[in-house]
This record gives sequence, structure tokens and C-alpha cells, in this order.
Amino acid sequence: MSSLANDKPEQTRRGRAGQDRRQKSADAFRTISEVATVLDVQQHVLRFWETRFNQIKPMKRGGGRRYYRPADVALLRGIRKLLHEDGYTIKGVQKVLREKGVKAVAETADKPTIVVSDGQPVQPQAEAAEAAAQAPGGIDAATRKKLEDLLSDLQDLREQITKK
Repeated sequence: MSSLANDKPEQTRRGRAGQDRRQKSADAFRTISEVATVLDVQQHVLRFWETRFNQIKPMKRGGGRRYYRPADVALLRGIRKLLHEDGYTIKGVQKVLREKGVKAVAETADKPTIVVSDGQPVQPQAEAAEAAAQAPGGIDAATRKKLEDLLSDLQDLREQITKK
């Protein structure tokens, strides 16, 4: 004889108003609470960023409810990285947005940051080398070799200083 208490129907994760909470498509719009959770920031921080960065333009529905497009979320990831990980100020991020554009800031979310002992963010060496190679009027191989040797010497000196 089976008890009804033990015969539980298959449970599904349900959200507000009994809706199924399934994985959203990458192209789906996100609510402010979903974006705040993904970025690990409070909702009021996102609202504040909207006042400081006019490039963030979520769609607003009735009652002022915000819906963020995938492009908005990518931009917010980049802004968060620049502010929280790379040490930029709000004015610094605004300047980057003006000079390099929304796409460049959105793409920074995927790039690693290395912070040296003095607390200043720097580009990883591979990325810095790639940027130098793409720079107009790039340097020749002999100059590059001299600079790499100099960098190596400086790194050795830094290591000796920090050991003392």
C-alpha cells in the first residue's frame, strides 16, 4: 500500500505567478533583477549607471519596468569590469566610451586584467605585444628586441628589490 505523501509528482522550478523558470535564450531580454544577479551588483547600482552612462538604454515597459537587451548586458559587463576590476573612475569609463566606443567597452569584459604591486592595471604582455604590432608605424625587430631585453632587466630588478 502506497502513501499519497510519498508519491510526489515531479517538481519543476517555478518563479513568480507559477511560471516555469527555464534557461533563457541568449537573445532574450533580461529584467533588472536578472542583470543585477549576473553582474553581482545591486539593482540601484544599475539604475545609477543609467544616469551616468547615456549609452545604457534599457527598454521600459508599463510601470517603468526595465528590460535589458543582450547588447546592454554586454556593455554593463564591460563597465562593471572597468570600474570594479580595472580601477577606472566613472569619468574614466565615460572617457573610454567617448574615445573607443560602446563595442570596445563591451568587449573588455572578456579580457583579463593584471594588476602589478603598485596597484595600477596593465595589459597582459601578449595583448600589449599584439597592440604594439597593430600600432601605426610599428617598431622594427631590432628595436623590439632591445625593448624586450630592457623589460627583462627591469623585471629582474623589481624581483631583486621585492626580495629585500
